[in-house]
Amino acid sequence: CHALEAAAPAGAGPQLAALGGRALAGDPSFDYSPALRAARVRGERWDAAALDRFLADPEAAYPGTWMGANGLDEPAVRAAVVEF
Repeated sequence: CHALEAAAPAGAGPQLAALGGRALAGDPSFDYSPALRAARVRGERWDAAALDRFLADPEAAYPGTWMGANGLDEPAVRAAVVEF
């Protein structure tokens, strides 16, 4: 769903290169949900805590998000993804 290379086009999900510190809904080539676009307007950025919250339960973190995946239940798995 997501590419990791900065030059990669958006697919089913936005590209994730240099995600840390980036504004939510920050990939200009991707059509984000209104929930994530509103977070961008509020000035929210991806940091470890925000990413952990989102990965645990995308819908609870940003109600109305279009992220079509269940959250990652295991804290160690989420930590590994956030670290990556």
